[in-house]
Amino acid sequence: MKPAFLFAHGAGLGSASPWMQAWAARLTTLGVVRTFDYPYMAEGRRAPDRLPRLIQAHTEALSDFRTSLPSGTPVVLVGKSMGSRVGLHLALAQPVRACVCLGYPLVGVGKKAPVRREVLEALRTPVLFVQGTRDRMGPLDLFAEVQATMQAPSVLHVVESGDHSLQVTKAWQRATGRDRDAADADVLAAIAAFVAEHAT
Repeated sequence: MKPAFLFAHGAGLGSASPWMQAWAARLTTLGVVRTFDYPYMAEGRRAPDRLPRLIQAHTEALSDFRTSLPSGTPVVLVGKSMGSRVGLHLALAQPVRACVCLGYPLVGVGKKAPVRREVLEALRTPVLFVQGTRDRMGPLDLFAEVQATMQAPSVLHVVESGDHSLQVTKAWQRATGRDRDAADADVLAAIAAFVAEHAT
């Protein structure tokens, strides 16, 4: 049975953004996809709600999504940045087959921002991290350190020269002879392989 993907947006752009729509379209090649907006985004507010409210909204979206699916459909939580972090908190309480994090915000903004490792160490659901090498919110050395302490099965897919939105540089494209579509195709292939192992 094909999986179903509940896809959560990041802090700054909602489900209607071109980035979210493009990735939702790619994910539909693997299964059913539903996007949603957190309340603050739906209401036109710029500042995200606090984590408990975000988790509540995500929980409600998951419950609603499941009512539309055939019984036994494996559900995968996919999130961009903040949406991936909220999804992992949700996975602590709700049974889902796997999580996919696109640009996981392992550290916040600012030099003294704490490493957000507690939810990762508590997690038991398989998780795929997709991180760009230029993503300041997801330093790869910290990911290696945190992954070593995790109990959940985890995979890290690295996007060379990718930023927090997984966008590769023109310099990388010139050096490799590949374009952004090729880099995105690599990410989709990594998601497909991960899902085939954990959520089908």
